[in-house]
This record gives sequence, structure tokens and C-alpha cells, in this order.
Amino acid sequence: MKLHIKNGRFIDPRSGTDTKQDVFIAAGHIVALGSAPADFKAGRVIDASGLIVAPGLVDLSVRLREPGFEYKATLETEMHAATAGGITSLACPPDTDPPLDEPGLVEMLKHRARSLNLVHVYPLGALTVQLAGKRLTEMVLLQEAGCMAFSQADAPLADTQVLWRALQYASTFEFPVWLRPQDGFLAQGGVAHDGEVATRLGLAGIPASAETIAIATIVQLVRDTGARVHLQRLSTARGVELVRAAKAEGLPISCDVSAHHAHLSEMDLGYFDARCHVIPPFRSGRDRDALRQGLADGAIDALCSDHAPVDDDAKQLPFAEAEPGATGLELLLPLALKWGAELKLPLLKTLAVVTDRPARILGIPAGSLAVGEAADVCIFDADAMQRVTAETLKSQGKNTPFLGTELPGRVRYTLVGGQVVFEG
Repeated sequence: MKLHIKNGRFIDPRSGTDTKQDVFIAAGHIVALGSAPADFKAGRVIDASGLIVAPGLVDLSVRLREPGFEYKATLETEMHAATAGGITSLACPPDTDPPLDEPGLVEMLKHRARSLNLVHVYPLGALTVQLAGKRLTEMVLLQEAGCMAFSQADAPLADTQVLWRALQYASTFEFPVWLRPQDGFLAQGGVAHDGEVATRLGLAGIPASAETIAIATIVQLVRDTGARVHLQRLSTARGVELVRAAKAEGLPISCDVSAHHAHLSEMDLGYFDARCHVIPPFRSGRDRDALRQGLADGAIDALCSDHAPVDDDAKQLPFAEAEPGATGLELLLPLALKWGAELKLPLLKTLAVVTDRPARILGIPAGSLAVGEAADVCIFDADAMQRVTAETLKSQGKNTPFLGTELPGRVRYTLVGGQVVFEG
């Protein structure tokens, strides 16, 4: 179907465009901007008056919970949640059951995602067999099956020799490796930031050095191997500085932060609010502010949802026993807009951290609205406020620290490949 999106404020961070112009779509691609091409007759016209027309969001950390954890969420429910959040492309970690350590599992997941025809799903392959941190997977075969990068998800990799060999191997084939930096021994048994709140509540702490020691180790191994590494979900001010220094050195390192961590700190734990039990933990206000600033100045490359749906039974437990994780797909855009508004950033810069920059990290043709590109589009009302409730969330996981909070930004339309997959 040919589509005409008219009267919208067109924002494309990759080209630096922020202007009022129409968008014309045919055969799943953008065929013209501003003026219609010759003989163009739209099968549908979308009036975007008062709305923002932007690239579809790209999310770097989404647990879809299939296969193996369908009682927490299903591929179908979470992909619908993604479209409701304006997300058109997403990366999913390999910590399914079984883990994504064999080509057949990756192919099955991609086939199931394609059959739903909602958003583009890009699996991350397991770095080690069964995520056990012992033997490397057959990365070449996994890449041929569709893996975009290789990761341990949140599974510890204590053996630095295994990590060293993994980075050597990945560097040989120019495969990206995605790592969440955390020293498993320092973090062992911890459930909260090792600070005043954890001490007052009697919760086992995870020191900031658990992250910084891991980053320092990874940076040195990147120097030795030349591997391209993406650090996932930074949580500390010192971690941001280490990454900033590594980038200044010219090392091939990128990083992201979760939308939750860009807004919350250890003070939000309140009195054992299990909805705030996440990995990594919410840290000090100083850490949170450093993450926000690092995202603004480019030390941190992208904002992700860190979507990890958890069922109610697993959350309605004492804080230390509750399963970590929070839903985030539908909150990525509102939390990005809130962050940008609070730092008084232009929309071009705000949207870049959830469109163009994550697309570059993932290495996919997304995050842009140039002529000839696939028509993956998010049309939203930046000024509309909405209250986050369990009833409004389409994700099967309803647990989030932002329940009851009013956030800016409401997605009106999501297009994937020129097809309207969500209207709200």
C-alpha cells in the first residue's frame, strides 16, 4: 500500500533534519520527502498534524522470554508491546531456555518472529556454550544463522582467559561482542547498590568497583585483541569515565544505559520496593547524574529499555528474594523524552539515542528516514501525558518502578516496512 504522511514535524537525527514536511511511502520504502513523486496515489493518508514523525526506535536490550519462559511473556505479547512503544527493531539477549548457542535455536526464533510480522528481531548469540563461561560457541555458524553479535547476557564469565580467547576469535571475524561489565565475585549475593540505602535496609550490596574492575579488564583485552566490544547497561559514574578514556584512546568500544537508570537511584528503593530490584542495581544520585550527562555528551552511545518482564508471583516476594527485572518496551520513548526535556536538549539529540545511534551499534539498516530506506516509522505526540498503569501496558510483564507515574509522549502510529502495525 502507498502511504502519505502529511503535516507532521519530520525529525531525522541521522541527517540532522527537523522540519515540517510530508513523507511518501511505497513498496515498504520511503520514496519521497516533501513533494509526492510523479503519479503517486496514496492508498491511505495519515494526518500527522501536531505530531512528530521520526524513525522507528531501535532497542538494544529486550528479553522476549521465548523460548523457555513463556509464563513470563511470549514473543507475541512483547512484540505487540514493542509496536505500542514505537520500537521497530530490537536486539534480544541469548539467555533463553535453552540459550541461543546453536544455529537451529536462532533460526527458530527468527522464523517465529517473521511469522508475527510486527517488528524486526535481531538475536544475540551466546558467547559460550550454555552461557557457562567454559567453551566458546561456534560463532561463525551462529552468525550465519542470523546472530548480530555475541553476549553472555547476565551470566558471569569469571575466567579471563576464556574472555581473552573469545575476543581474539571474534576479532578474527570482526564479530562484535556485547558484555555487561560486572565482576561476578564482587557482585556475588548482592541485590542493591553498596551504599547507605542498602546498609539501612540490611540488603547485601554490590559495590561500584564490581563494574569498574570489569570495565578495566575488558578495556585492556580490547587493546590486546582489537575486538569490537559494546558494554551494556552501565550504572556507575566511574564506569562512564573509564569508557570516555577508552574512546579518547581510539579503542573500538561503545556502551549503553537503561532508561530506568537514567532516572532512578538507590533512593527510589523506598521500603523494599521489589519493582526496583533490577540488574545492575540503581546506584547513587551522583552515578545517575553522571549517566544522564554521559548520554548527553556522547560518552554513552545509546539508551535501551532493558526490558525484562517478570511475572507477579516472582515480584511479590521480599526484595532480596524477588526476581530482578522490569518491563520497559513501552516506556523507552517516554523516558527518553523526559530525560531530554530535563536536560533541555533538542528533540534531534534526544531521539538520536534511541534511533540512529543504537542502529549503528547493532549494524542494521534502521534509525533513519532517508529516501530509499525501509519505512520503519514512529509517529507520536510529544506533549501528550499518560499515566503508566498495569492496564495500559501491553507487555505481559506489568512490573515497573514507574507504575502510577505520568510520562510524556504517546505513540499514535508505528509503521514497519510501510505497514501500520500499531494505532493508538
